[in-house]
Amino acid sequence: MTSRERFIKIMKRESDRCGFWHGCPNEASVEIIYKYFGVEDDFELGLKLGSDFRWVMPERCGLWKGSDRPMFDVLDGEERESLSQPGVFADCEDLKQVEEFHWPELVGCDLSGTLAEIDRTVAAGQAVASGSWSMFFHVVSDFFGMEDYFIKMHTAPEIVDAVTKKVVDFYLSLNSMIYDAAGDRIDALFFGNDFGSQLDLLISPESFDRFVMPYFKQLTEQALSRGYHVLLHSCGAIERVIPRLIDAGVTALHPIQARAKNMDAETLAGKYNGKIVFVGGVDTQHLLPFCSAKEVEQEVKRLKRLFGPNYIVSPSHESILPNVPPENIEAMARTANTHSD
Repeated sequence: MTSRERFIKIMKRESDRCGFWHGCPNEASVEIIYKYFGVEDDFELGLKLGSDFRWVMPERCGLWKGSDRPMFDVLDGEERESLSQPGVFADCEDLKQVEEFHWPELVGCDLSGTLAEIDRTVAAGQAVASGSWSMFFHVVSDFFGMEDYFIKMHTAPEIVDAVTKKVVDFYLSLNSMIYDAAGDRIDALFFGNDFGSQLDLLISPESFDRFVMPYFKQLTEQALSRGYHVLLHSCGAIERVIPRLIDAGVTALHPIQARAKNMDAETLAGKYNGKIVFVGGVDTQHLLPFCSAKEVEQEVKRLKRLFGPNYIVSPSHESILPNVPPENIEAMARTANTHSD
């Protein structure tokens, strides 16, 4: 069975053994990890460690060539200083201002690098998780500044809706272009929006239903209509909205921030096993950076027992930092790919 076939079986909850994804080493970790494992890039690292799928993120494959400005110029050319820094719509009171903003256009996007990496991945027998990262929740937050965004949900909901619609409409058009070009070479839309902190959701469930879910559903429904699975990335304590995500058609949830409130494996497996696939859960806050390889091995075995075969072992955040010893990454991969556990 190829890695791609295993990934698809897991997504369909028909597998007889778990899968593995090594994550995505942080830029500061790359030199250390690549040297340790004797590889040249993340593609080779995934094959070396036995990863069943590869994340081909268009935004990291030379997607945006529209101008010297970022795709979404949320600060109008200013340098970012904080998440609460006022964005271009922080003081917006007129829908005309939203309409007149220089929104990105598809003509500025180049898929050649993305398609080349998708082909490379398919040829290696791995599943492809791709599509635009579509981080609309974060982009809209940056357009206002996080605090202003949350306040304007109450004081100017029509402005929030107008900005969100512009952002999501672009992502829908971009994903349509990607899906048309890649076709069945993509197995899952992998997109990310961090909805939680260490302790709870960033906004109330009521605000989540009002300002996030309608747009979120558009992205998931578009992918599902193409026959793709939906793999959602959201850090933080999001257990309260997992049923909503399941109802919206999310196939799998990543990265399972193990130390966030109610995101421990026992809670999630007890409530949601058989309803959604979990990808992640190997703690990156304490276990991977500070514990021994033996302890990592024991924890991976425990997670496999709890979640069962329709689960993908992976770090609880994909960005592996430099304080994670390569030996612990090796132990995680080896234990994940040991079938007798």
